Amino acid sequence: MTAMRVRQAIVAALADEMRADENVIFFGEDVAEAEGPFKTSEGILEEFGPVRVRDTPISEMGFTGAAVGAAMMGLKPVVEIMFIEFLGVALDQVVTEGAKMRYLSNGTLSVPMTIRASVGSGLGFGCQHSQTLEHWFASTPGLKVLMPSDAQSAYSLLRAAIQDPDPVIVLEPRILYAERGEVDTSKVTKIGKASMRATGSDITIVALGHMVNIAEAAIKAAGVSADLVDLQTIIPWDRETVLASVKKTGRLIVVEEAPQSGGWGSEIVATVSAQLFSSLKSAPFRITTPDVPVPFNGGLEARFAPTSDDVARQIKHALSQSGAPQPWWVAEGVAK
Repeated sequence: MTAMRVRQAIVAALADEMRADENVIFFGEDVAEAEGPFKTSEGILEEFGPVRVRDTPISEMGFTGAAVGAAMMGLKPVVEIMFIEFLGVALDQVVTEGAKMRYLSNGTLSVPMTIRASVGSGLGFGCQHSQTLEHWFASTPGLKVLMPSDAQSAYSLLRAAIQDPDPVIVLEPRILYAERGEVDTSKVTKIGKASMRATGSDITIVALGHMVNIAEAAIKAAGVSADLVDLQTIIPWDRETVLASVKKTGRLIVVEEAPQSGGWGSEIVATVSAQLFSSLKSAPFRITTPDVPVPFNGGLEARFAPTSDDVARQIKHALSQSGAPQPWWVAEGVAK
């Protein structure tokens, strides 16, 4: 086990895969000479050289399309997108081409491409650079979508993504880049498998990315015995683990740093409600952000995403079974 920051775990995973397979290449905006806008490629150019590590023009459409083509020809490109919003200009390359190539070629072609992108609010980047947008990609057959919550999962999930024979998007909560944790570099997470961050009997909480840490703090604050499921993979998500946990506890809260409308948590709540309806002791509930752009104002942004207090309050509500729950921003009178 080695102590490292999340950004260092990302560098370590990329370097280990590049050492293990000479077909792994890496490119993006400012990733070579500048070592990445968040220092997530520190030392990569120095070790692997300018043939395998390249800075690109400011054209996500161009270099993401190049990655699709390189992957089809046998390379394993890793592409860094500075902010997830910038992937919007390359949706055709990712969603229409990369995600569907195995299907279109009747299995004769694959696209072993990894896209890394920073996501999330809390750092004052404004509404155009602070979204998570995982729901954009979660409904695209052919894509796998991952999100780490700590240094270990940042390392293990990235290695799993690079080794996968199909396109994988790894969404990195940038608020976690400086967080420290212990990393076992022999551990590679299986895509589609959740991690149990805590076990208990009162309630099941499913979360993703930074919201896992928020939920963990909420469980301690509420003083309850809870299963905390770090989903890790948004698509394909670990139905077996989630359903087994809810069947045991009879209660479910999903915590996501995404708008209430159209979030991945809706799929989990729908699946649990359909398959475990008779086992539920209270109505499943989602804790999300409100359906508004991410505020630039620091005070407003601090109350945009769910906090541990928000989650703790909903945990107590679920255990009390007293009426229908309300979104935190309605309960606090922030919005309606």
